[in-house]
Amino acid sequence: MAMKFTHLTQAGEAHMVDVTAKQPTVREATAKGSVTCSPDVVRALREGTVPKGDVLATARIAGISAAKRVPELLPLAHTIGVHGASIDLEITDEGVDITATVRTADRTGVEMEALTAVTVAALAIIDMVKGVDRSAVIANCRITHKSGGRSGDWHRE
Repeated sequence: MAMKFTHLTQAGEAHMVDVTAKQPTVREATAKGSVTCSPDVVRALREGTVPKGDVLATARIAGISAAKRVPELLPLAHTIGVHGASIDLEITDEGVDITATVRTADRTGVEMEALTAVTVAALAIIDMVKGVDRSAVIANCRITHKSGGRSGDWHRE
């Protein structure tokens, strides 16, 4: 059974899928990722002494802003209403764990918005700590849950 890619025409050319006929439904997606950094940076994050300022607040705002800009970044993504976006950040012994949940009531899902929110929040963290730790790493960005739409609910094992 051959896979059919919805973003390709029969001639194999990339195109934007037409979702005009689809009815808006409530949809949600959650993505997770992490930034691994040195013990010194973890200590500075916990103490609030990173020289550039409030890392977590900056990352949270960056993630929310990014979720709303996906069509500018991904050429085949649809412009949809991002009706809710939450970015949760947890300092761990290894760095920062990031969880983004994005919600809409629209014609297509918000998985790319959730992934973009996580990755841009991670980039903001790297930007804020790179002067102290150039070895910080973005890792394990992935969708963990989606709900709504024709395909229904999905959870990563």
